Amino acid sequence: MSGRVVGSELIEDARQRGRIVFEILPGDIVTDVAREMAQRVGIKLVDGPLEKPQTIASDGNTAMRRGLYRRGAKWVAPARNIRPSARRFSKIALIGAGGVGGNIAHLAAMADMADEITLIDIAPGLAAATALDLNHASGITGAKARCIGSENLSMVSGADIVVVTAGRARSPGMTRADLIQSNTRVVHAAAAAIRSGAPDAIVIVVTNPLDEMTVEMLRATEFPRERVLGMAGTLDSSRFRNALALAAGVQPADVQAITLGSHGEEMAPITSLARIKGRPLEVFLSVKQIAACAKDAVTGGGQVVALKKSGSATIAPAHSTIELMDHIRGARLGPVPVSVMLAGEYGISGVVLGVPAHLGQSGMVSVEQLRLTDDELKSLRSAADAIRQRLGMTP
Repeated sequence: MSGRVVGSELIEDARQRGRIVFEILPGDIVTDVAREMAQRVGIKLVDGPLEKPQTIASDGNTAMRRGLYRRGAKWVAPARNIRPSARRFSKIALIGAGGVGGNIAHLAAMADMADEITLIDIAPGLAAATALDLNHASGITGAKARCIGSENLSMVSGADIVVVTAGRARSPGMTRADLIQSNTRVVHAAAAAIRSGAPDAIVIVVTNPLDEMTVEMLRATEFPRERVLGMAGTLDSSRFRNALALAAGVQPADVQAITLGSHGEEMAPITSLARIKGRPLEVFLSVKQIAACAKDAVTGGGQVVALKKSGSATIAPAHSTIELMDHIRGARLGPVPVSVMLAGEYGISGVVLGVPAHLGQSGMVSVEQLRLTDDELKSLRSAADAIRQRLGMTP
């Protein structure tokens, strides 16, 4: 029986379609590259033919009623695409056990993400206390992960994922860029420990200014760009969706929207592709309202800092980091906004910037290039120039 030659292009097509199983029919020839790619992106190759579920027939009237309902005010967005099974990490290491690190550890434990969660912080007793607190809660939550606290960076050893949240936080009136000098030293110290103790780890940078610190982490670890990611777009996009939902009087789950660019003043909320209940923003909001929502996304972190007086946001950044780890371990599908070193995508190279990317168990799989308006693309490139300037990089 003649078959196909299953190469990497078919696996890539399956990944983009959100498939977790690829059917190998009798006579198919699967290349080694395709097998390696399937394993890397979490697609299972299964011998077929598989039994196909029967299609449920629907008459025209029913189909029309469903279509009209989806456009109505009572329509609720379906749950996000989450896989029934996902990879479990052996060890997650968190450098920084403050508000963000502690919340990440808690959420990761509740999601059963890892066998071990290690918290590391220079503040005496902080990491150990947080770890003990989380272990005490396991008698109620049933969480399987064992949490360990330490003041020693060597405890990153053997981690699959290292999340770096350590560093000075903003105070009212400060910009993220004001933290470059002090937090660069923190990132370099963390990078040295990661490079020696966890040379195969994927690193997620949360320390501000995020894009600049992701560049510094790349420089100091000398890891490939696929394994050094910055958590920003997930957080900024969540703030943007929240603002749009409030303005339109709908639930956040009814909104699809992302922000790209830098995690700061040069942030680029992508209004042209944003949707509320599947329809353009202009159907629900005025131009002035849309601009206000975009501004709210850009200033969201500063609003939290101004209210707290001391320290910055902790809960939303933790959830955003968990979202990235879910994509890495295969619990979520599709592109997610993340800060990565660009290599020609969107016409930009040599700088870290927030863009939509597909993630897998080896880190970044690919950058998805959206069709942006000229103004949005200009904003993206302006953000790249601003980051280069702050780091003293040549274009």
